[in-house]
Amino acid sequence: MRTLSKLFVALCFITGFSLQGQDSGTGDQPASFSLEQARAYALSHNKQLKNARLDIEIADQQYNEARGQGLPQVSGQLDYMTNFNYEATFEMGAGNGDMPDIDYSKLDAGDFEILKILQQMASPGATTIVMTDQSNAQVQVSQLIFSGQYWVGLQTAGIARELARESVNITRLDVLENVTNTYQLILVTESIIEVMEESIRAMEEIKEHTVNMYQAGVAEETDVDQLTVTLSGIENQKRALERNINLSYNMLRFQLGLNMDHELILTDSLPGILDNLTGLDHVTTPLQVDQNPTYQIIQKQEQLQEKMVDMERWAFGPTLTGFYSYTEKIKTTGFDLAPNNAAGVQLNVPIFSSGVRKARLEKAKLELEQANRAKEMTEEQLRLQDNQLRYELASAYENYRTQAQNIRIARRLQESVSRKYRQGMVSAMELTQSNANYLEAESNYLSAVLELLQANTRINKLYNNLE
Repeated sequence: MRTLSKLFVALCFITGFSLQGQDSGTGDQPASFSLEQARAYALSHNKQLKNARLDIEIADQQYNEARGQGLPQVSGQLDYMTNFNYEATFEMGAGNGDMPDIDYSKLDAGDFEILKILQQMASPGATTIVMTDQSNAQVQVSQLIFSGQYWVGLQTAGIARELARESVNITRLDVLENVTNTYQLILVTESIIEVMEESIRAMEEIKEHTVNMYQAGVAEETDVDQLTVTLSGIENQKRALERNINLSYNMLRFQLGLNMDHELILTDSLPGILDNLTGLDHVTTPLQVDQNPTYQIIQKQEQLQEKMVDMERWAFGPTLTGFYSYTEKIKTTGFDLAPNNAAGVQLNVPIFSSGVRKARLEKAKLELEQANRAKEMTEEQLRLQDNQLRYELASAYENYRTQAQNIRIARRLQESVSRKYRQGMVSAMELTQSNANYLEAESNYLSAVLELLQANTRINKLYNNLE
């Protein structure tokens, strides 16, 4: 009974997996899943994984934003201004009023306005210009011609997009690991309950037999009491595990994205899963560190930091931009010399920043050194983890084989003691002890099974081989 209590506590601890995001299931039909089907369903419906996939789309839009900054930019502007008909007076002095010969066919409306003003200025006396209301519509097109920071920034956005994809792979592995562990935990717990139910049925038969013997004066009342206490303890443990397995089923529903009231049926069996273990070959297979998702993320972060160094270097470089604008003069004053069309280029050259740019560059270099060291540490940690998981998997497999052999022996001993008790050859205390030994062997075996399955899942996750 103490062993069963320990196993129950262990199972309760195992069920403390963090709940993944969930999506509401629909329909009233029972949902049947094998382990592989459960994994596939979770990859499509787990809400945390959906959010991680949205990060990819966000990174894509950030890349488009960075790329668009180097493409043509078009802006429009419409303005209106009133001068309240202000009159500007100019005292230009007298003149002969003679004007040079002009080919009027080549003049536009603006030229005629200028010509009119010149005639007024050349005439004797004061010249008055009325400042009428003004309204302009302008369209401007600008284009980045050269910027080193732009090209490096575009490359950085591309790496950030790849980093988002790698992060999704990490989340995907976490979801697969949690679904696998919960699914297998349910199967192990159900197996323990089946063992207890079998033991309860056997103990009830023996108790009934003992009561009959007591009524006949062959057995003692203490034998009945001993069997009653033992039977009550097993039943209590069974009810506790039944409540625990309901929690595990709810956890699996959350991870799969099903409603809490959706009936869930697991179609795989524990022996079938044991027959299809896929991680045992990793004990002799070397770890390819560059295939590990965690290491791949660290590599992308290193590349990202390298680009940050390049970007700070280009902060010392020039930026060249070109533009063209067209202004349509809807309303204008009597004195307007501004042209309708304008174009030009702008060259920005950094000259002196009091050491700001240099400090930023040195900071980026130091952060790159940190990223390089982080990659080295991650590789070392992964190799240490590989050795540890290999050891755990090998030990779990050896323990599983040992416990599988022990359970066969314990079952034979328990059946033998039960027969002897019915024949009056052993006492109720010996029968109770034999039953406790058998339940302990079953508990040890199922604990070894769970340990083996979890060790197998961990090493498959390390090797990116959970699917």
